[in-house]
Amino acid sequence: MINIDYSLVIEATKEPDYFGFYSPDLEGFSGIGHSVEDCIYKARWGMIDHVNMLNEMGLPVPAKNPNPKITIQNEQELVAS
Repeated sequence: MINIDYSLVIEATKEPDYFGFYSPDLEGFSGIGHSVEDCIYKARWGMIDHVNMLNEMGLPVPAKNPNPKITIQNEQELVAS
């Protein structure tokens, strides 16, 4: 069972032990890890901290996702416009 409140995207980089992650459901939330498992662990606790911070600052907190998904993909190249 996925034990997170929001969906998570994990992106693999060219470095074999460096991954980035973010939540499309939770604006401003992101982090890095050294494995997929590390990212999931950090995201689980980081999401809780992020929501607590939003509450403390009086900012809106998105509703929990009733069916969160974890997507693992290659890093998306940023294109300057």
